[in-house]
Amino acid sequence: MKLSELLINAFGSAGENIPDVEISDVQSDSRKVGSGSLFVAVKGTAVDGHDFVDKAIEQGAAVIVCDCERLSTLADNADIVVVNVPDPALALGLLASGWYGNPSRRMKVVGVTGTNGKTTIATLLYDIFRRLGYKAGLLSTVCNYIDGKPSPTEHTTPDPLTIHRLMAEMVDAGCEYAFMEVSSHAIDQKRIAGIDFDGGIFTNLTRDHLDYHGTVDNYLKAKKTFFDELPGKAFALTNVDDKTGEVMLQNTVAKRLTYSLRTAADFKSKIIETHIDGTEMIINGRDVFTHFAGRFNVYNLLAVYGATVALGEDSEEALIALSALHPVAGRFETIHTSKGVTAIVDYAHTPDALINVLDTINEIERTNDSQIITVVGAGGNRDKGKRPLMAREAARRSTRLILTSDNPRFEEPEAILDDMVAGLNEEERKTMFRITDRKEAIKLALTLAQKGDVVLIAGKGHEDYQDVKGVKHHFDDKETVIKLESRS
Repeated sequence: MKLSELLINAFGSAGENIPDVEISDVQSDSRKVGSGSLFVAVKGTAVDGHDFVDKAIEQGAAVIVCDCERLSTLADNADIVVVNVPDPALALGLLASGWYGNPSRRMKVVGVTGTNGKTTIATLLYDIFRRLGYKAGLLSTVCNYIDGKPSPTEHTTPDPLTIHRLMAEMVDAGCEYAFMEVSSHAIDQKRIAGIDFDGGIFTNLTRDHLDYHGTVDNYLKAKKTFFDELPGKAFALTNVDDKTGEVMLQNTVAKRLTYSLRTAADFKSKIIETHIDGTEMIINGRDVFTHFAGRFNVYNLLAVYGATVALGEDSEEALIALSALHPVAGRFETIHTSKGVTAIVDYAHTPDALINVLDTINEIERTNDSQIITVVGAGGNRDKGKRPLMAREAARRSTRLILTSDNPRFEEPEAILDDMVAGLNEEERKTMFRITDRKEAIKLALTLAQKGDVVLIAGKGHEDYQDVKGVKHHFDDKETVIKLESRS
C-alpha cells in the first residue's frame, strides 16, 4: 500500500510535503520491523517506542510515525519518511484500521465495558446473533471467534493491530456483527482507536485495577471516555441500578438507553424464581425462563436483550433466543458430584464479584444444615488493596473458607495470602484453611463437602493455567474437580 493511501484511509488526508513511498506493513514493535515497514513509536507503560526508532530504521523501516518532540535526534537517513503526530497511540489505531481497510465500518460493532459481566455479555451477544442467523465475531477474555472459528487471546482487549486484523478477518468471513470486551486499560491506552462503534454497554463499576489507574475516580473516567467518544449513530446502554451508570451517559452524543431491576428503564426485569440451574423472570412485561442463576446474571441478560433490540431485532425473537442461551465457560459453571455436592467454578476475582456469586448461592442453595465452602485466592502483581476485602467478603458469606494460590505471577504466593488473611478477624482466622497448592485446596474442599453442600472455586474461571514467575503451568479448576471426583 502506498503511504498516501494509508494516510487517507487513517486520517482522511495524506498531509503536506510527505513523500509517497510503498509500505510493506504497519508495526509498533521494533522487533517485527522489516524492509518497507511503517513503524509507529508508541509510549507504553513499560517502554517508549521512541527509544527504538533507530533500531527500526536499522531493520529497514521506510516510515517513522512519532511525536518528534520526544526525539532529540532522528537518525540522519534521507530514505526515511517521518510523519509527526501529537498522539502516536491514537495514530496507531487509526493507521491499523486504515491498513486493514477500516473493517469496523463494514460491520456493526458493540463494545462492553464495566468491572464485571463484560465476558458474559459480549459472548452471549455473539451467541444470540448467531442463533438469530447472522455471522458474527467476538473479541473476549476467553477466546476470540470469527464466525465460530476460535482464535486464542492474550488480553481482554488486544493491541490495535491485532484488533483490526481480526476484524478484517471477520469481514472476509462475512460477519455482519462484532462484539467485544472493552477494558479500562484498553480505553486509557487507546487500543480501541480507529474502531467505528455502533453501540456501547456499561455493566457496573467496583474496585479493580487500581494498581494501574491509581484511584477509583481515574478508573471511572477511563470507562466514561468510551461513552464520551461514541458517535451519534450509536447507542449507549447503561445499568442505572449502578451508582455510576448515569455518569456514563452525561456527555455522550449516542442514543441513551437504560436497563434496571429496580427502577423505570427502557429495559426492565423482575425475578420471579431462581435456582441453581436457571431463573424465571419478566422482561418488559413478558415471562421468560433462562439457564442462568443469580441476580447478577439477570443484569447480564437484560443488557444482552437491550442491545439486541437496540440493534434492530424483533423483541419477541430476542426473548426466544435469550431463553435458549447457556452460561459462558467459567462463569457460574456448575458440576454436580456423585455424592450430591454442587461445585461452582467462577471467574469472580473482585470483592463485588465474590459478593454477587456468594449471595446467589446463599439465596438459592443454602439450608440450615448445608455448607458453602469457598476456595479463593488473589492474583499477584495486581491491586493489593482488594486482597483483604476479597477474603473478608468470602468469609462472611461462607461456612468454610480456604485461601489458596491464584496466579501469583512474580510475587510469592505466601505473601499474597498474608495480605488476604489481614482482612479476617480473629474468629474467621481460626476457621479458615490456608493451602498454597490450589489442587490440594480444591481437594480439601471436596473432601469436607457433604450431600447438599456447595463448593465455590473462585478467581480463575475459564483459565487453564497458573502464571508463576512468568511461566504458565497448565491448571484448570473445572478439570481438577472432575478428575478428583472420578477418583473418589
